[in-house]
Amino acid sequence: MTSYVRRAAAVTAGALALTIGLAVPALAHVTVNPGTAVQGSWTKIAFRVPNERDNASTTKVEVEFPTDHPLPFVSVRPVPGWDVKLTRGKLPKPVVSDSGDTITESVLKITWSGGKIESGQFQEFEASVGPLPKNVDALEFPTAQTYSSGEVVKWADAPKADGSEPEHPAPTLKLVAAEEGEDDQHGAASASPAAAPTVAAAASDDDDQESGNTTPALVFGGLGLVAGLVGAGAGVTALRRSRG
Repeated sequence: MTSYVRRAAAVTAGALALTIGLAVPALAHVTVNPGTAVQGSWTKIAFRVPNERDNASTTKVEVEFPTDHPLPFVSVRPVPGWDVKLTRGKLPKPVVSDSGDTITESVLKITWSGGKIESGQFQEFEASVGPLPKNVDALEFPTAQTYSSGEVVKWADAPKADGSEPEHPAPTLKLVAAEEGEDDQHGAASASPAAAPTVAAAASDDDDQESGNTTPALVFGGLGLVAGLVGAGAGVTALRRSRG
């Protein structure tokens, strides 16, 4: 009886470890990619929208732009199958830019509609923005995700005081100071919309970000798989000894 219990425990432990290793949860939030940009520069950002529902598709995405630190120039990249609308309007109050100009109007929202993001899929919606503010650590882009079922999920929660992640965090672009030698590189870019970074260069940044996001999951998944195989092997060995 004791040997049977040991065999069962070993096999169960192996199966559990294998299951945990292969079932590493994936964060399926709406995010800005890449998640970091240089203060005062131009950048291309992509709003990455995953579909989190098994019985509905995403049919509309509305991204609100900051009004306390408005972005003077915003342009969008067409997405096949989707309609896009830039909503411009007056700011709640005038804002003085880093260059000393008073901004009273800006892009308030971008809406993508008419397409579908099916279950198990994601879509990226790209925009070129700039110049980014120089004395701000982050920009938040509250986003509303509408499903074909009529459900609307609002990704607009601010970070919690204890540093933990809220249930529906707002997509956030972190801004960092330019390193030595970067001022000249980005100075010309901030002077004119035509000097914005190329799509190819920005796409490379996205690839790096995507790769960085998947590495931890692969590592933990691999460790779980090894643990599962070791546990399963122990169970098989125990079974053979009991029969012998």
